[in-house]
Amino acid sequence: MTDLTGLVLVFWTTENHTVSFFFSYGFPKNQNVTHNSSLYKKPFLESFEETPLLVAVLTYMGYGILTIFGYLRDFLRHWNIEKCHVAREREEQKDFVPLYQDFENFYTRNLYMRIRDNWNRPICSVPGAKMDLVERVSRDYNWTFEHTGKVVKDVINMGSYNYLGFAENTGTCADAAIEATQAYGVGVGSSRCEMGNLDIHEEMEQLVARFLGVESSMTFGMGFATNSMNIPALTGKGCLILSDELNHASLVLGARLSGSTIRVFKHNNMQSLEKLLRDAIVHGQPRTHRPWKKILIVVEGIYSMEGSIVRLPEVIALKKRYKAYLYLDEAHSIGALGPNGRGVVDYFGLDPKDVDIMMGTFTKSFGAAGGYIGGKKELIDYLRRHSHSALYATSMSPPVAQQIITSMKIIMGEDGTTLGADRLRQLSENTTYFRRKLREMGFIIYGNDDSPVVPMMLYMPAKIGAFGREMLKRNIGTVVVGFPATPIIESRARFCVSAAHTREMLDTVSHPKGFSYVSSKMSGHI
Repeated sequence: MTDLTGLVLVFWTTENHTVSFFFSYGFPKNQNVTHNSSLYKKPFLESFEETPLLVAVLTYMGYGILTIFGYLRDFLRHWNIEKCHVAREREEQKDFVPLYQDFENFYTRNLYMRIRDNWNRPICSVPGAKMDLVERVSRDYNWTFEHTGKVVKDVINMGSYNYLGFAENTGTCADAAIEATQAYGVGVGSSRCEMGNLDIHEEMEQLVARFLGVESSMTFGMGFATNSMNIPALTGKGCLILSDELNHASLVLGARLSGSTIRVFKHNNMQSLEKLLRDAIVHGQPRTHRPWKKILIVVEGIYSMEGSIVRLPEVIALKKRYKAYLYLDEAHSIGALGPNGRGVVDYFGLDPKDVDIMMGTFTKSFGAAGGYIGGKKELIDYLRRHSHSALYATSMSPPVAQQIITSMKIIMGEDGTTLGADRLRQLSENTTYFRRKLREMGFIIYGNDDSPVVPMMLYMPAKIGAFGREMLKRNIGTVVVGFPATPIIESRARFCVSAAHTREMLDTVSHPKGFSYVSSKMSGHI
């Protein structure tokens, strides 16, 4: 291997194993080994190339330099040599319990602020394949922003989770939402258990259950609360939650609020999960060694920061073997995976009944808001009586519910057209095409080949801000992510592919004017 910074793929298939290794400097970060090939109908391939050694060293050096200059700026601010924009305790409050931990905000103050212009950009149009951005400038190094009054038109949107292109203000869905607004109004003004239960909500839940292939379902007005408020209703003290290390913050919060014991297994690592299951069965609860009341495995369909797809067939096999329960978060996979758009269960051709709690959101593929939980009728009836988000939260807005109903019927083909099937096919083709183009350009990208979430590695902190700004100059809107949202040496740009993207748009992103220079400097290859 003469080019030490290159990517070497070794792949072979045997009767019982499908193995793929991705090497950088000769060391694999993630060995994607399918131990039960009989569970998969096609090879399961994901790539997570280890950060090259030289790039890792330079990245740590970059953060070190930024830290040194951060301390220097704090010193200058302390002596009023540099103007201080940070929140501080007043002198007369020094003797009280501090409200503001100065050191904890060191990173935000000295690193994040320097590149804050890449985030929180105001959008003044529908977040479709293209969008309009409000132009803003900063005269104090991103501490404050001023709107210029100008609008940046037709920015290619590669950051929104608009997987099937239903985020639109014209067409069937928009017309149906307008009719629902005229019939019901915008707000409900009450919770479901009081005066906020509308016939449109009942229709939506029956449709969701039919779409998922489960007995019953219930919906919620907020996707984050669907996880954080329902997990505490499902588990409690004396229960064990086995959580993937890359699970979303809503799952983490819900697990913590439940009061259950939490143990974390390595991402998509079935050996790590099985070891925790065995230990839980053998040793039971700490100190008393009594059997756990309940063991709940919590995973996601697509991991939004990695572009990785859960090894669901193996997870279900382990769940059955050790008599555990499975909680599947399909926020990013529902509508975006599977021949029928029914998520990761559909993608692997599995039985929905093998998943005890099917959770998902309407904020991505359906162009709406809120979330759902599906499963057995007794489970849903229990949640209706015990879930905080069901008892105390205001009902979902009627036009949002109608948007969900209309878009879901289109996906299912119940509108009498092939529009849903066409969008599913287009999303799959766009995903394959865009991932291939980035690889051909020499970028290191993470995740599964079928995932519409495409993380492209930047590594160094200076590239985070530079990449986002350079792309915006070329009328391309992207999401750039760094520490602490990612490991410190794995900063990245994250592209979200949509069925609404045309081939010309994807070509513009992968081959914009002058982007060959940017790619050579920012691909992580030295």
